[in-house]
Amino acid sequence: MKNVITSNETSRRTVGRRTVEGHEAKVVTISRSYRTSAEDLWEACTDPQRIPRWFLPVEGDLEVGGRYQLQGNAGGEVLTCEPPRTFTATWEFAGRVSWIEVSVLPEPGDRARLELTHIAHPDEHWEQYGPGAVGIGWDQALLGLGLHIESGETVDPKEFETWSMSEEGLQFVRDSSEGWCEADIAAGEDPEQARAAAERTSAFYTGE
Repeated sequence: MKNVITSNETSRRTVGRRTVEGHEAKVVTISRSYRTSAEDLWEACTDPQRIPRWFLPVEGDLEVGGRYQLQGNAGGEVLTCEPPRTFTATWEFAGRVSWIEVSVLPEPGDRARLELTHIAHPDEHWEQYGPGAVGIGWDQALLGLGLHIESGETVDPKEFETWSMSEEGLQFVRDSSEGWCEADIAAGEDPEQARAAAERTSAFYTGE
């Protein structure tokens, strides 16, 4: 896993704001570059037979207007789809509704970048944990995608979970949390509050 992890410098994180349904929403964007074509990256993110090879099993109708369900996680409705570049969907989990926007961007040198934006109305959870609350999970998911693309094989969930609890995996979480903290500060959040939220998020993920 080390070769993929050390390519983390290709990741970019931003935090912003947007008005959604008449209310201010927080916007968390993560992107990562991969050594593959845009067509292959699009397929990896939209083919229901391939998504479980790096993320979670998915059921439902992956068409505009259709509903999907990720095993043990979120479900929602596919809102738009413009192959092979972008799709949007609701992200419904624990009684809350937020939104995701996924784009595939060709890059020079036979590479492609996945950009994922998660939009949510802030609540007590956001106030306590900040953008890392969703950002770290997406960092881990995009890492899994990288493992799949690099090897062409299915990521073993048990192996990935074991690695996640290793010192290397825990450091990945700490680095991710720090990255989201920096993005939060760059977006105008009070530095003291951003760091406190990042510390709580790191502690939640690492058990420290």
